[in-house]
Amino acid sequence: MVQIVADTLSSIPVPRAKELGIPFLPQIVIFGNDSYRDDTEMDSDFFLKKLKSSSQLPKTAAPPPELYKPIYENLIASKQSIIVVAPSAALSGTVRGAEVAAKDFEGADIRVIDTKTIAGGLGEIVLVADQAAKSGMDIDSIETLINDLSARSRTYFLVDTLEYLYKGGRIGGASALFGSILQVKPILTFIDGKTEPFDKQRTKKKALDRIIELVVLECPKSDEGHLCISQLGALEEDIAYLVESFKKNLGITEVHLYSLPPAILTHAGPGAIAVSFIREK
Repeated sequence: MVQIVADTLSSIPVPRAKELGIPFLPQIVIFGNDSYRDDTEMDSDFFLKKLKSSSQLPKTAAPPPELYKPIYENLIASKQSIIVVAPSAALSGTVRGAEVAAKDFEGADIRVIDTKTIAGGLGEIVLVADQAAKSGMDIDSIETLINDLSARSRTYFLVDTLEYLYKGGRIGGASALFGSILQVKPILTFIDGKTEPFDKQRTKKKALDRIIELVVLECPKSDEGHLCISQLGALEEDIAYLVESFKKNLGITEVHLYSLPPAILTHAGPGAIAVSFIREK
């Protein structure tokens, strides 16, 4: 048996992860001297209230190796192999924490995979991998599947301001846009797991239309595209506009919706919208 292990940067709701039996690790959100696990001690709504009342931006930390060790112990005791489907190592220390913890279990089959993405794009890969594991697929085939999906994963996203990415050190190549943010709405993407600028438009409406154009061009016209939208604090009409446009232009019946967790909101800021999908082979 193979067990998939994930964390909150996948944007999968904690109750959903429990329902599926996926061991789920928290990210740590730090406000001044206070730290919170974002699986049990803080949800996105509490985070937004805390953010509004705080005089400084919070920080984040990846789950430490100590949180992985009891999970590894329990799974190894039940003779299961382990795949940690991890967020981008360029954006989070999760990969390193999972790998450091694995060193204490010499001989165990523990594989940590850097998907080079986060949010709903990561969540969809986790869910596909979990389904494959439960169907009885062997660990080598699941690893190949995850690597293939990760290589074909694409995300385009908008933020209301680059301030959070800039101050949190997650801005990557998009730093070149920082001085002109008032004049443009940048469309960002992930390249090799890093935040990079892709395009820029004069208004949010034009930016949303450009994302729709890009997705329709690249996303399969079927559920194989695993199309999803991740957001929190965005305007309902903007999300409805994206969903209806995707359904109409791609001929699909469902667009999966995810709420961004506190650890992502810390760096992307409220109102961020990310659209993710898996490109055709």
